[in-house]
Amino acid sequence: MRPNGWHLTEDLDDFLTRAWDFLCSRPAAHTTPLTAIEKLRTRGEVGGGAPTQAGSTVFGWLVEDGAVRAALLRPPTGRLTLTALSPGQADSLAAHLAGPGPRPSGVLSDDETATTFAGAWRAHTGAAAVRSWGARLHRLGTLTPPKRPPAGRGRVVGDREHGQLMRWCREFAADVGEAVTIDAESWAGTRFAEKRYTFWETPDGTPVSMAGANPLVGGQVRIDPVYTPAGQRGRGYAAAVTAEVTRAALAAGAAEVVLFTDPANRTSNALYRRLGYLPLADFCAYDFTHAGRHP
Repeated sequence: MRPNGWHLTEDLDDFLTRAWDFLCSRPAAHTTPLTAIEKLRTRGEVGGGAPTQAGSTVFGWLVEDGAVRAALLRPPTGRLTLTALSPGQADSLAAHLAGPGPRPSGVLSDDETATTFAGAWRAHTGAAAVRSWGARLHRLGTLTPPKRPPAGRGRVVGDREHGQLMRWCREFAADVGEAVTIDAESWAGTRFAEKRYTFWETPDGTPVSMAGANPLVGGQVRIDPVYTPAGQRGRGYAAAVTAEVTRAALAAGAAEVVLFTDPANRTSNALYRRLGYLPLADFCAYDFTHAGRHP
């Protein structure tokens, strides 16, 4: 084990050797870094025992009393993803990153950690922080499928339906305010790729809702996105397809199944609560503006 303090690397294998057990100790709370790491690993962009090229993802871990207590990822976009930090840990990280080298463009973590780090970063660098995203993480307790599901069935989306899948992902992104290009050329680089998608279809075979699931990693699966076109809403399709992908995640061996919601959307929050999902923590992101720079 390395000395106490923060340690950074561009070598994914080195990072996983040091921090994997820590990340898997709280798979639900660590769903964001675990899922991001799996995407990097499967794309083959990092790892293999050699540092990556400039501009790639930086990984970090904090050693205290001989054990890993926290971890971070900083992708090429520059926005840090942090596991939970105490105020002292957040301050020590801000001091470590305020030295020479690229500076983070923002931070994403649970509300308390993100807000505390943003304050520490301002104290060390003078950077202003603007809240840019917020969501509530839910974890499955006991799955409770709808007692009266709508007519139809769930089925895995086939290759021939990729056009419709991309169209629905574009509509979902627009609904939640994501500025992203989703087409055949850009698809592989979006956060919507590399998921397993399920359609809910009516008895005549018409798809009416969809849900995606990230790959199983670290014992957890995160469901995302869940989308029903406006004209099909209010008929129970979202609940039915979410229950379907939840069953599939459990059958695949997931110990934890999680999803994020908009805390202000009472309809979706109530829907997931009925299915057995319980609030775990609120998360948020801040963008930093440094003197003469923009996020």
